[in-house]
Amino acid sequence: MLRREEALAALLPEVFRCDRLVLLGDVIELRQSPVREALSAAEPVLREIGAALGPGSEAVIVPGNHDHHLAGEWLARRARDAEPPPLGLESGLDWEPGETLATVASWLEPARVRAAYPGAWLRDDVYAIHGHYLDRHTTVPMFERLGAGAMARIARDTADGPARAEDYEAILAPIYAWIHAVAQNRTSAGRRGTDGASGRAWRTLSSDGDRRRNPRRTALKLAFPAAVAALNRARLGPLKADISGPELRRAGLLALATTSRRLGVRAPHVIFGHTHRAGRLPDDDHGEWRTPEGTRLTNTGCWVYERAYLGRDASSSPYRPGFCAVLDDDGPPVLANLLDGVVAFEKLRPPTEPERMSR
Repeated sequence: MLRREEALAALLPEVFRCDRLVLLGDVIELRQSPVREALSAAEPVLREIGAALGPGSEAVIVPGNHDHHLAGEWLARRARDAEPPPLGLESGLDWEPGETLATVASWLEPARVRAAYPGAWLRDDVYAIHGHYLDRHTTVPMFERLGAGAMARIARDTADGPARAEDYEAILAPIYAWIHAVAQNRTSAGRRGTDGASGRAWRTLSSDGDRRRNPRRTALKLAFPAAVAALNRARLGPLKADISGPELRRAGLLALATTSRRLGVRAPHVIFGHTHRAGRLPDDDHGEWRTPEGTRLTNTGCWVYERAYLGRDASSSPYRPGFCAVLDDDGPPVLANLLDGVVAFEKLRPPTEPERMSR
């Protein structure tokens, strides 16, 4: 959305007013196209953000799964000569000239720029993480969850599952590296936009998707529970055949709670993203957004217009773009949408492929 003037104009004044901007993962899209094209698309926006922050503010980059390459170069370099120290909950990432993270950091100047992984402490009581580690625990049978289940068997994950960041990396980083390698050889003709395989599958199978009669879709929906049962028998689960909107939300929150507990996050507040579903929203069940340990969860959503998830009323969807979490010196994170009431939602809708072809 930030390549649209209306959306960027809504964001920049808020950036100007903040002391620290945390870019909580998936800062650049490195899974749909080669690095050179992804950087070319992101450069103008990131330069504008850096200029709005100015020399007196700080930009913090926390890599996620779509830009894991930003951390991957550092992870490979730190392990090259000797066994590295534990990642812990926050490790500071440095960069060398020519690395992708160095390029991204240079665009955010003159603000002070630092990078942290797998997350960052924003206050003593607030921890922020992109949240991609939750793919190891979610019960939704999407692509990365299936890949995580398969990699857990290959890596001989313990029966108790991951207990530290390195355990999650051993399972998930090979998946990210493979996807990244595929993207480097992808041509424009072979691209399908930002609507990835998981989004297309959900749109096909969910009851919230297109309701027109479609024999192929009906057959897939009928076969889906049996396929999920087979995956569970293959010990890639536990997985559920329920991929409704409420189940996507619940599964993500439960998985993030499990991830936080296994990593040893002891904080009253955890901010994350990854699932693209913002919350806690006013109509949400408050109990769902608290872990068994009492941690309050906040999800910052995303800034991508995703037709597959927006539903019939995009302007009120929890998947609509524009959300952020505002954090003061004290008090809980406050969820806000910077595009609500500022930009007409219809203006944000990207053209469909037939519309592009007709231009």
